[in-house]
Amino acid sequence: MLTQQLNTKPHPTIINLKYYPPHNLMKIGVVGKPNVGKSTFFKASTLKDVDIQNFPFTTIKANVGAGYARIKCVCKEVEKQCNPRTGFCTDGYRYIPIELVDVAGLVPGAHEGKGMGNQFLNDLIFCDALIHIVDVSGSTNEKGDSVEMGSHNPVNDIKFLEEEIDLWLIGIIKKNWRKFVRTAHMQKEKGIEALTKQLSNINLKEEDTMEIYERLGFSDNLIEWTDDQIDQFVIEARKKTKPIIIGANKIDKLIGKYGIEKTKEKLKELQSATDSRVVPIFAEGELALRNAQKAGIVDYLYGNSDFKIKEDKISLLSSEQKQALDKIKDIMNVFDSTGVLNILNYAVFDKLDYICVYPAGTKTLCDKKGNVLPDVFLMKRDSTALDFAFKIHTDFGEKFIRAVNVKTKQVIGKDYVLKDKDMIEIIADK
Repeated sequence: MLTQQLNTKPHPTIINLKYYPPHNLMKIGVVGKPNVGKSTFFKASTLKDVDIQNFPFTTIKANVGAGYARIKCVCKEVEKQCNPRTGFCTDGYRYIPIELVDVAGLVPGAHEGKGMGNQFLNDLIFCDALIHIVDVSGSTNEKGDSVEMGSHNPVNDIKFLEEEIDLWLIGIIKKNWRKFVRTAHMQKEKGIEALTKQLSNINLKEEDTMEIYERLGFSDNLIEWTDDQIDQFVIEARKKTKPIIIGANKIDKLIGKYGIEKTKEKLKELQSATDSRVVPIFAEGELALRNAQKAGIVDYLYGNSDFKIKEDKISLLSSEQKQALDKIKDIMNVFDSTGVLNILNYAVFDKLDYICVYPAGTKTLCDKKGNVLPDVFLMKRDSTALDFAFKIHTDFGEKFIRAVNVKTKQVIGKDYVLKDKDMIEIIADK
């Protein structure tokens, strides 16, 4: 492994920290069959100590930790160094914590409990999106056993996992379908309202229910729905509430076997087989690089497209260590990064369509303790100033008077539509 070649260890104050997720933190599940590098991806994202072995079911209980999305921080605009309460800011980049949930490997039949599948799937119920880590090199079979490279088609993994997750959700909904439909009928609830309420635990919103209804053209009378219609609706609801992004991991092995151009062709083939975005990932390289950075061997900022070996460390590296770092650099040159932060950013800002908004005052950008811009909130695009007030605190929302755009100094009302990297002061009744 590259981490062994570099013979580095993460900084102990990072690796041993217990993780307590902040309230309302966005949650992203890391899924896939066994032995594809999920735990390596998780560890590279969080620097949390997890067991990594080359055999199936190394992960038994779900690992939970903080990964990060990254934006260019407004601290450069205001010419003040910010002091984040959560996450951190380095070199003008703000790292925003995202709760990652790494579940044990899923196998065909997981929705029926095979491989403890139901237990692991239940860990994903509150996730906003799922990152599916796929062994793009084709060196693990459907059960996660190591096989000859290229002998397994990763397209099959994409299809099986989406099917398992869909069947799991369908099973949950159908279990109480008749009872909930009868209750809705007796209470004279509309189908849209009843379904939204029933699927609220997977974050289905009424506007999403309406869109699916209109697109599928189903009857508003849920009693008339067939099994196939229930299945179809639940699958569409899953796509809305738990979109899947494909992480094509072990990209280094694919390049080693086929070369760069052939690898790019294979990635295009994989992309054409799914509606999900396919992001090339070198998780092992990212983990090795972050560990080398913590050990003081390289200058590297997480998510950047390059790194530099520190001059006073070059002579101390063995030829094997230099080759390992050269390998990482070559792959980063091809794909612009290791892909680990890229896929998190894509999930948050593209697939889920969130923007970043800072609470700030017009007179000072500090909180009561003097911390500059200590918070930044992820807000759904098209959110309003009133939505933002409620996000900060319920009292601010309920007692909202007006808001101020700190950048323009203009007073704005509750219906003001937020823009990315807005700095907003909320004025509420005391």
